[in-house]
Amino acid sequence: MIGLSIVMKQLMQEKRDVLLSIFFGFIAGIAAVGLFTASGYLISQAALGVPIYALTVVIAIVKLLGFTRALARYSERYFSHRATFTMMSHVRVQFFEKLQHLSPARIQRFRSGDLLSRAVSNVDSLQNFFLRIFYPPIVLMLIFLSTILFTLYFSIWIAILLVLGLLLSTIVLPVLFAKLAQTNEQSVHEHESQLSSQATELLFGFQDLKIHQQLNQKLDEFKESNEDYIDTQAKDRKHELINQVFDGWVGLLMAWAVLAVGGWLIANGQMEGVWLAMFMLLTLTVFENTAPMAAFPQHFNENKQAANRVFFKQDQTTKPSQPLGDAGAMEVSFWNVHFTYPEEQLETLHDINLSIPASQKTAIVGASGSGKSTLLQLILKLEEPNDGQLFINSGRISEVEPESLWKQTNTILQDQHFFAGTIRDNLLSDANDEQLTYALKRARLEQFSLNDAVYEQGDNLSGGEKQRLAIARTFLRDANLWLLDEATSSLDHITAKEVMNEIFKDASNDTLILVSHNLQGLEQMDQIIVMDSGEVVEEGTFDELMEQKSFFYQLKQIENDTL
Repeated sequence: MIGLSIVMKQLMQEKRDVLLSIFFGFIAGIAAVGLFTASGYLISQAALGVPIYALTVVIAIVKLLGFTRALARYSERYFSHRATFTMMSHVRVQFFEKLQHLSPARIQRFRSGDLLSRAVSNVDSLQNFFLRIFYPPIVLMLIFLSTILFTLYFSIWIAILLVLGLLLSTIVLPVLFAKLAQTNEQSVHEHESQLSSQATELLFGFQDLKIHQQLNQKLDEFKESNEDYIDTQAKDRKHELINQVFDGWVGLLMAWAVLAVGGWLIANGQMEGVWLAMFMLLTLTVFENTAPMAAFPQHFNENKQAANRVFFKQDQTTKPSQPLGDAGAMEVSFWNVHFTYPEEQLETLHDINLSIPASQKTAIVGASGSGKSTLLQLILKLEEPNDGQLFINSGRISEVEPESLWKQTNTILQDQHFFAGTIRDNLLSDANDEQLTYALKRARLEQFSLNDAVYEQGDNLSGGEKQRLAIARTFLRDANLWLLDEATSSLDHITAKEVMNEIFKDASNDTLILVSHNLQGLEQMDQIIVMDSGEVVEEGTFDELMEQKSFFYQLKQIENDTL
């Protein structure tokens, strides 16, 4: 219910439209009841041969109620839809604001199809909250209350029948239908999310599936999920139709009951016969307003699940933070840091204690999976340690505003995203063309012009070109902390050396942290940290580590033998 309470707050920002929708909805509903009630009375009087002039007032009322009903219904539709669409715009903004406050690593844990389903389908389904959940019961109760008060003037027994019919349509049947709807273990939204995830994976992995001849198997899985989704939709639709049928039978049953009781009252002289047709049409008309209640349980359950998916609970609490300020060359320290990725048993980092001095060049090396990249994730606040503390210039990183930290960081991670557009678009800078071109030249991408096309995810670029384009981005930034994760792993040795020289030139007075499995060129680093199985096993300069002839020395010997 937390998600729906947030939707309610967004809806209440449009109180004026909400109140006008309810007002005109009531006017339209009560005008329809009055129209058919007056028509029934008019038919009875006409059958008795009453002169036409005696019915002039009733005829005028019927025409007036017809116009009133049409105008009120139009106004109700106008204000209710305006309130709904405005509410949905607020919901969309709040959803993306919620995503914005999540760490990039937290967002990446969502499957792309699932995230797309939340942003589009789940948000769109919330349009039913006002039109199908909040609004109908209020208007229904106002219309029934007015109708019952009118009926009491003529017969308490018919008023009692209307109350019984109201209870049956608005309470008994919806509760029964809600229990029947709970038999579906998985909702339509969950099936839709699963289908969207499989569709995106099928599209993104089409080439690999084709090459490895696994496309048919993936297509079969997609078809199976699609059939499950269709079956779930069919079940929901079937339940809704059954609910509508039963609700219609309640209205018809009440009409027969009114006919029977009215006939008995007329036979006993307790009611005039001219009123019977009036009450019959009144009953049939007023119970038309209960139709939305038949689908109320499905819409309520659907919107509750959709709201919970849109306004999902964050697994990390928001802590007070403050801007980093102009920190200059930064010192980074780890004190007794432990870290385990969510839903994993094996600890990724164990009791890390190390210091990375300001204005120095530090290399972090080790085997794949030893925790090197995770250290950079923690420095960037993309992840939070399970235990221990990280410090930057003697201040806790946990208290630093992430945006201010990223502003002062030149970062090249292993996974870089490239947008469909041009080289200029993917440099992510407002610099002028001359500066952009010079950055490409320094990254050894002279063959590209700023207007050259880049496909989605950089599919028309090689691995080395992607890395150099990411490096060109950093040349356009003025930051004091460099975090490089396998920044040149896809480059040949000559190009890699040239590009690294350009980086060292820019970072001459900055703090630079280089994560690499390549041990070549580490002689120029001020400090080397060696990791294995999530622990720091050695620290020192290149010469010191070679003299110790321990872990780093063995790695270097293996590399020399391999090369």
